[in-house]
Amino acid sequence: MSLPVSRPARALAVVCCLLGLTACASLPDSSAPQALGTIDRQPASLGPTPPIAGREPEQLLQDFFAATADPTNRHQAARQYLSPAANVRWDDAAGTTIVDTPDTLRESRSSDNATFVIRARKIGELSADGSYRASDGTLENKVEMVKVDGQWRVDDLPAGVLIEQTAFAKSYKRFSLFFPNLNSNAMVPDLRWISAGKEQLTDKLLGMLAQGPNAALAPAVRNPLSGAVSLHGPVTKANGETANIGVGGGGVAIDFTGAATLDPKTRELLATQVVLTLAGAEVLGPYVLQGDGKPLDDRFPGGINRTDVEQMGPDAIASNKAGLHAIRDGSLVAITDTGITAAPGFFGTTHTLQTVGLSPDGQLVAAVARSGRPDPEPERTLIIGTYDGQGFPVATGGTFTRPTWPADGSSAWSVVDGDKVIRAVHDRSTGNVSVQDVDISDLTAAAANSSTPRGPITELRISPSGARVALVANGKVYVATVAPQPNGKYSLTSPVPLAIGLSTPAVSIDWLSDERVIIGRDGNVDPVAGVLVDGSEYRSQTTQNLTPPVRIVTASPDGEYVADSRAVLELTRNPEGGEYYWREVPGLGANAIPVLPG
Repeated sequence: MSLPVSRPARALAVVCCLLGLTACASLPDSSAPQALGTIDRQPASLGPTPPIAGREPEQLLQDFFAATADPTNRHQAARQYLSPAANVRWDDAAGTTIVDTPDTLRESRSSDNATFVIRARKIGELSADGSYRASDGTLENKVEMVKVDGQWRVDDLPAGVLIEQTAFAKSYKRFSLFFPNLNSNAMVPDLRWISAGKEQLTDKLLGMLAQGPNAALAPAVRNPLSGAVSLHGPVTKANGETANIGVGGGGVAIDFTGAATLDPKTRELLATQVVLTLAGAEVLGPYVLQGDGKPLDDRFPGGINRTDVEQMGPDAIASNKAGLHAIRDGSLVAITDTGITAAPGFFGTTHTLQTVGLSPDGQLVAAVARSGRPDPEPERTLIIGTYDGQGFPVATGGTFTRPTWPADGSSAWSVVDGDKVIRAVHDRSTGNVSVQDVDISDLTAAAANSSTPRGPITELRISPSGARVALVANGKVYVATVAPQPNGKYSLTSPVPLAIGLSTPAVSIDWLSDERVIIGRDGNVDPVAGVLVDGSEYRSQTTQNLTPPVRIVTASPDGEYVADSRAVLELTRNPEGGEYYWREVPGLGANAIPVLPG
């Protein structure tokens, strides 16, 4: 078939114990670490403060917990509170678990020995590479204490680190590493949590880039800073200074060995991923990047600025380039400053549409329509067509999820009958459309953990870069990686839960950008919220002017929209007080559905 083509407590109650990593949940609303502490702190020249002499075991244990919040030099501050034997045995690299305010319960005590039980609710887990994963459930660990030379010390505890959520927010800050997607047309964020001084941050981030993406994301991205390409010599300021790199102004100068052999596009991608990563961490430019002594990008011999590359960043890729549309009375309409007008062509004249996905450039439409067929024929049809032309049926089924497009507009994705993911691939050179099945065996495989989506998939949205999907299954939210297969098809792999422990089911989701997902929930409690793609920083949106239930959410960096029980509304800010509220989009009516590209 051919289509014509036309467009992520108390400060002294910080508990840090050790344990192995376990199951998964999400940072609650009250613990979203949006007010993270500064990373400009300098390490004390005399080292960490030693334990206070004569402390009772309960007090010393609390001191140990507080000290464990500092990961410097393999938790050197906390190791002072360990017995010599425990200091040797403690594996602090086994992982970090973030918990709500923990309880410390004394189980037994003698003159020289004491046993305590630590209980806490898990919030998240931090792997060795700084990747965060939402967690859930209750943790219980036992800590043994003993007197060493008349002073209480921790003598036995599980591997890993336990840290209270407030301490985590003070000690760690979130950063995004960037890797090009496989089509080399967008940068994909890989979120990492780091505790480091500002002067250490540039080297830390560059080292993480060289180590590559986290294992789950790896199938969907490439890494120009790998293989034969490596850092040559020390990173300096743009003027050659070697001290305080990344602190204040002065820019950054980096030379990459092996980069001269890369093709121009790959050199451009290398420069882009480095600049976006450093600029996002407030390491100020300009960025003088060289490959084997020559400018990495010939267009910027004097250095690259963020504005030179931000067109491949998450906000630019996800921006709304086609305007706000809606489904009203079964037809596609455009909302402009001058009013509401029917879309040209088939989609603006039919009255059978139920959901619509608009390609990012606005040229293509994927729509779910009533088929009009009698029972037992399928009730719905997936239709693909040009915005101002005809639409053609490409699949039928009992149900379809709202169609979704990646930023390149190459294919529309949907879920048929709750358990079959398809992508309608559009060839813009010929206008042909082919329908491919997407392998979701990783999502549906039987597993005894909460990471596996269960029940019908009722929403699926592909990220603007095309590297991930967010989905709702049985009212729960997950994110998975889009992995290409050798046969040209795709699979959805490594599913992880977001926003664990929601009190009401999720009914709708969308990508604000590749870094954050917006969630619409059933009921009156926090019906709209956002969460980072790693499951951290769950934040509820205002409910001012909302009339739940929320039926659908749609978002871009340019705006967020919902359809509630009475209208379509836009999230906006009060120009005087600066507070957010929802404002009705006039003229659409109670049953309309907002449509943004993507």
